[in-house]
Amino acid sequence: MTREQEAAVIRRVLDGDGNAFEALVAAHEKNVYNLALRMTGNAQDAEDMAQEAFVKAYTSLPGFRGDSKFSVWLYRIVSNVCLDFLRRQNRRPASSLSLEDEDGEESQMDIPDESQSPEQLLERSLTQEAVRRGLQSLSAEQRQILLLREIQGLSYEEIAETLDLEAGTVKSRIFRARKKLCAFLIADGNIPDSFASSKQGGG
Repeated sequence: MTREQEAAVIRRVLDGDGNAFEALVAAHEKNVYNLALRMTGNAQDAEDMAQEAFVKAYTSLPGFRGDSKFSVWLYRIVSNVCLDFLRRQNRRPASSLSLEDEDGEESQMDIPDESQSPEQLLERSLTQEAVRRGLQSLSAEQRQILLLREIQGLSYEEIAETLDLEAGTVKSRIFRARKKLCAFLIADGNIPDSFASSKQGGG
């Protein structure tokens, strides 16, 4: 759905066509669920948080000014809903990097390359597990900002708008989160120092 199409749907919703909101849900439900899943680490919690986020988005839609993409505005709601949930639970989220495909089946973020040897596939599997444990070592806020950047693909400016932060603050927080994750992976023996240096540097 293009930005113009989203704007047209939003106008219909604001004009009283509540059913039109389903088009926005359909366009974004996969990304919303996947972000909630990585934040909470639990499929049932992710489903609940995704539903809560869409309810909040629907009720808050009159306040959407359209200055940013609808998805950026929506990710802010999802992130805040998940952070509030984690704080209420007073627990650190389990570290899941699973994705849900179009058929509803969950799979790992990285798809194995069939041309790789069994040894290479085993090494990749061990690295993915190390990344999951490394993300678990981060605070919920650090996980949130890394996921928005590395998984959702938001720019620094979009993350700043999503989290209501200065762009410079976003860059410094991503730097610290990457540095902590890389330090964990180096200590775990699953990442070369050269890669850590590149990830700790610029964006």
